[in-house]
Amino acid sequence: MSGRGRLAICAALATLAASCALLPLVDPATWLLQAALLTAVQTGVGAATRRVPLARPVTVLTQAVISLLLLTVVFAREHAPAGFLPSPAGLAHFGTLFDQGIQDVSRYAIPAPLTDGIRLMLVGGVLVIGLLVDTVAVTYRSAAPAGLPLLALYSVAAGLSQGGARWLWFLCAAGGYLLLLLAEGRERLSQWGRVFADRSRPGAAPHQPGSVGGPAMAPVRTGRRIGVLALGISLVVPAALPSLSGGLLDNVGTGGGGGGNKGGGTVSAVNPVVALKNSLNQPQNRTALVYSTDSDEKDLYLRIVALDKFDGAQWKPSERRIGEIPDPLPSPRGLGPDVRTRTVSSTIQASDAYAQDWLPMPYPASRVQVDGKWRFEPEGRTLVGYDKQTTRGLRYSVDSLRVQPTAGQLRNAPAPPPALKREYTAVPDSLPAVVPKTARKVTRGAKDDYDRAVLLQDWFAGKGGFTYDTEVAAGTGANAIADFLKQKEGFCVHFSFAMASMARTLGIPARVAVGFTPGTARGDGKMEVGFQDAHAWPELYFEGVGWTRFEPTPTRGTTPPYAQPDSPDTDQNPSEELPDRSQDDQPSAGPSPSEECSAQEKQSDPECGAAAPLPRSGSPDEGPPLGTIAAFGSAGLAVLGLLLLPMLLRTRRRSRRLRAPGAGSPEAVLVAWQELIDTGWDYGILPEDSATPRTAAARLARIGQLGPDDAEAVQRVALAVEQVLYAPVPRATAGIADEVHRIRAGLRAAAPRTVRIRALLLPPSTARLLWSASRRIRALRARWTRALSRRPRLAK
Repeated sequence: MSGRGRLAICAALATLAASCALLPLVDPATWLLQAALLTAVQTGVGAATRRVPLARPVTVLTQAVISLLLLTVVFAREHAPAGFLPSPAGLAHFGTLFDQGIQDVSRYAIPAPLTDGIRLMLVGGVLVIGLLVDTVAVTYRSAAPAGLPLLALYSVAAGLSQGGARWLWFLCAAGGYLLLLLAEGRERLSQWGRVFADRSRPGAAPHQPGSVGGPAMAPVRTGRRIGVLALGISLVVPAALPSLSGGLLDNVGTGGGGGGNKGGGTVSAVNPVVALKNSLNQPQNRTALVYSTDSDEKDLYLRIVALDKFDGAQWKPSERRIGEIPDPLPSPRGLGPDVRTRTVSSTIQASDAYAQDWLPMPYPASRVQVDGKWRFEPEGRTLVGYDKQTTRGLRYSVDSLRVQPTAGQLRNAPAPPPALKREYTAVPDSLPAVVPKTARKVTRGAKDDYDRAVLLQDWFAGKGGFTYDTEVAAGTGANAIADFLKQKEGFCVHFSFAMASMARTLGIPARVAVGFTPGTARGDGKMEVGFQDAHAWPELYFEGVGWTRFEPTPTRGTTPPYAQPDSPDTDQNPSEELPDRSQDDQPSAGPSPSEECSAQEKQSDPECGAAAPLPRSGSPDEGPPLGTIAAFGSAGLAVLGLLLLPMLLRTRRRSRRLRAPGAGSPEAVLVAWQELIDTGWDYGILPEDSATPRTAAARLARIGQLGPDDAEAVQRVALAVEQVLYAPVPRATAGIADEVHRIRAGLRAAAPRTVRIRALLLPPSTARLLWSASRRIRALRARWTRALSRRPRLAK
């Protein structure tokens, strides 16, 4: 085989080796075999055209045409004449598949299923990278620049993957690139002439002129050694330097990136709202579950999943980390020791007709005994199946806590943690204004979050005039909640979504739970749950109690005892103030509102209000002199101004940076980035001048304990900075100032109180102002020194 042919094979192997980095992203990995076959054909076509030989552009064009024909055969055969010829219909089909692939990528978590759209993106992408590598390295005989497409392929995969032995994929990609470089070096050396044996090495064969046989050439051996050494250093050095966070070896051994691995990964499922509606509208209530329990109360809700992400268009579960099922399960978040609880044991049998990826359980479960491939998601306290595990025919046992808070405990609940409140009270800007307006109107007069929650629940369940109807469209658009509040017809999805959204606008952390109502009792003491018992309800968070169920849907489920109104009066105006249950019947020391005098009564009756103490009046001669007061006041203001000077200077500097002219310009982006670094410094995150923007952003999000949305905002700002610093043509980026304001709010919410006070009154970043003033003084002094030193000479 010629040297050019070996180089072409090495180029194809390098492309496939770099493509291995995409394996953790999709399950199954059968697409790689398909990509390998098509890449082999593409490489063979290139080798054949170069042997003819054809002009270089013609060679590249021929490979591109053959690649398009191959993709047509694989993905658009039904839309192509003769099964392989491209046509407008075939190209339109490619566009449809590509759009579907983009939607699937945003819809599924890693590893995503191998849909046709994702398969087209993977196989087509590998073919494009393979063509670029073959063109640069083989056709134009320059292997070193061919590493750029390989680097792009690996970088995309490494950026999306959240783990899964990324060092192994780096080793494959780097090894393929080194193989390509060595092949090119050997091919070039073979054209220099004959290579003679090296007699200086011990045991070398005698010198024979013209000899080209024997072991590998010395330059090639040296190149291999250098390549292996460089690759080893690139793997060892990041592990030996812990300061290089966010690097190649991060998360090694922490589990996979999705459902393919048992020990870790993430879970993000398709919104179950449509399936819930289909279950409610089934003509027959087929059995889904049968369970027995030692609980005396027949109000055991079986919870499946929590929908905690609200984007204005729909509620859906967030992408969360999952792991092994602990035994026992960790304590529920926010549940304090003062709340009365008792353990309930249940045994559940799923029917063969019920196949669900989540495990229905009473909430909160404390111990689960289940066979099969299940993993635990701690935030929502749910169990999710992996590797095609479902509930079909499954029998399992669950110990759960029956939490029995009192109304007083809920009313007196302290404020939730800032991070939790920030995450679970977030509402999008697209939420119609009628939603918060209605929430405020319904809860007018309520004194605490508990009263607001009960008022919302009672308004939906009876006082607001709503009607339960499963035939109404689910409605997940931006105006769905507003339409529901206007039409007042819907089923559990509408009621739970609306109450949770309105609770968030009132500052109450809220999410939506999906599962089953308790079902129907059978004669043998067991409970039977049908598909028509599918249900959704809101969960509101109260510190000390945790996530607490409410029931706003009329004629469905049961209202928990702690959420039942004290008075059965159904004619009460929902906007009226709830009576404060914490008040007692002791008489008040002050006059009641009815005993107070109106302004007219005060004018007509001079004795009205005489019992109230009158404000003290003094003569102008009493007290210290006016001059003394002014002096002390001025001194106090001066001291106060001196104490507030760092805050005022820092506020002025921030305002000038984030309202600089040419917002979105490259200069404004760099100024906003400096402001973000200084903001992190104010909240205890010391700046590192040697860090790259991306590393600095990751460090800021990690140390500042930012939420997912704020962490993404930091990365967006870092990417904008990289565009300005490294792009050939820097482009403007709008909204950077708003991103910095948002990140600052997130840092402030996550910081302890002492740090917040220090960041406000004594921000450390004001040291930059001192440094700047010092530099100006030195420059001014140097300028005056030079001027004075020249003055005598000028006088002469």
